[in-house]
Amino acid sequence: MPMRTRAATLAALTVAALAVGTALTAPAGAAPEEAAPPRFLAASELPPHPSSTWTAGPVTDGFPVELAHCLGEGVPAYDYRHRVFRTDLDTGAVQTTVVTGSAAKGKALAALLDKEIRSCADRIERSYPDVEAEGRYYGSLPVEEGAQVHGLHTETSWGATDIHLLSVGRDGKTVTVVGWGQLGDFDDAPVGAFRKTTKKAVDKLY
Repeated sequence: MPMRTRAATLAALTVAALAVGTALTAPAGAAPEEAAPPRFLAASELPPHPSSTWTAGPVTDGFPVELAHCLGEGVPAYDYRHRVFRTDLDTGAVQTTVVTGSAAKGKALAALLDKEIRSCADRIERSYPDVEAEGRYYGSLPVEEGAQVHGLHTETSWGATDIHLLSVGRDGKTVTVVGWGQLGDFDDAPVGAFRKTTKKAVDKLY
């Protein structure tokens, strides 16, 4: 699974998804670069880790491999930018942000990304018989034009388990996706803290 998990099967999911979804890094339909680009989360704004410290990588062009397990295909090509966050253990996170051409396009993209996340568990199970996947919806957040929060748990036939939290939020024509993941199940997910992180991510864009 992406985000530094040790489950080899879900790492393979990411590779397969990227093979189909390479168009995500293409510039088609992208808006012109703005003078003040959207801001990204800082490491200190992620859900606290009980025994490790978050570090933030640089803001990088392109769509992140860490989200390809759910968003690796069928997503419109834009000029995505992303930042990866790591701990010393098996927990990782990522944020990707894109400025579309208009508020209407931003609304459509946010809705599509949310739909892809909602259907992610079913798509994983159809494609990988050795993996059981379950998605959960953790509700919406009243921030700017809104945000949606989801959970995804996967378990392989040999017992490797991973838990992810994913959110999609929008401010006008700008859309951001935040992902968090580690080994474990739904009981290990810091849902409350992740909701706060999502709200901060959308609030902080501009």
